[in-house]
Amino acid sequence: MNNSSLFELHATVNDAVKIFVPAVLAFFIGMIITPPISRYLYKWKLWKKTSVAKTIDGRDATISSKLHGDEVRKTPRMGGVIVWGSVLITTVLMALSAELLPSYVAVKLSFLSRNQTWLPLFTLVVASLVGLADDALVVAGKGTFVGGGLSLRKRLGVVFLLALVGALWFYFKLGTSGVPIPFGGILELGWLFIPFFIFVMIATYSGGIIDGVDGLAGGVFIVMFSAYGVIAYSQGQIDLAAFSMVVVGALLTFLWFNIPPARFFLSETGTMGLTTALAVVAFLTGKVLLLPVIALPLVLTSGSVVLQLASKKFRDGKKIFLVAPLHNHYLAKGWPTYKVTMRYWIFSAMCAVFGIVLALIS
Repeated sequence: MNNSSLFELHATVNDAVKIFVPAVLAFFIGMIITPPISRYLYKWKLWKKTSVAKTIDGRDATISSKLHGDEVRKTPRMGGVIVWGSVLITTVLMALSAELLPSYVAVKLSFLSRNQTWLPLFTLVVASLVGLADDALVVAGKGTFVGGGLSLRKRLGVVFLLALVGALWFYFKLGTSGVPIPFGGILELGWLFIPFFIFVMIATYSGGIIDGVDGLAGGVFIVMFSAYGVIAYSQGQIDLAAFSMVVVGALLTFLWFNIPPARFFLSETGTMGLTTALAVVAFLTGKVLLLPVIALPLVLTSGSVVLQLASKKFRDGKKIFLVAPLHNHYLAKGWPTYKVTMRYWIFSAMCAVFGIVLALIS
């Protein structure tokens, strides 16, 4: 093996260490902070006190209320705090170590960078804090939404503002005005890149309703962020790959406690931050047009709700599914929760692998 090959091997090993060490650290930080957080959630009974009573179009949600039984299960919300809290603590620790103990190892392991990780971290934390406020209103039974919480319009307004900030950052700071097309160069959008970015983030956020079945959302998000971590690594975006895998490490902690029976749910403080951050990561890799493939479970979840509403409106109340979103349809058919969860995991993995292959060959 010549010197050039040895150097490339050393660089590859260093990059792999930079990606996986923070991810493992995020996992163990999550394991440390989860018990006290869990005790707090149960001590203060931070779960929904009543099951969902109305569907999004105002009809009685008789099937959904029977499926979930929030007031009977007494499973706390706000489990997403563990995810974004672990990510934030890990990122800050790595950055402070590089600043205060500027050794080669400390500097190498820090993945906080202006062009790769500032925006997804900012999006994750801000959106999660808004989601936390929504969860607080839900468990208190207060707010402008049925059953408590922020109204859908207000939540979409927050996502819109975050998306606008992200779009302007890409357009003016990073000079991005086009979207790479698999196998086909770049689609130049000009200023239309801004509304396109906003549309993608809102659409991705809509898939957050996949939360609610033990272990389902956690496993699906692990697969999606892992896929984009692999794509980022293949493109030399090592900081972004490290960030994605740190999110995966934090989600693995959450999943440890969320495997049936779930200790808590991601809820809005988890899904709002994860979906919006995922959209940003997809844009940063330049593979945003593969997001519908990699995140197909989210697409099908939100799409089932849209189809259900359209069917009931234009077909005199007739439904396509027993109940929407799609995973609830299978529960209503009698599938046990573990079957729904594990089949979603398998399907997500296949979508992610297909998306990675398309990214690598295009």
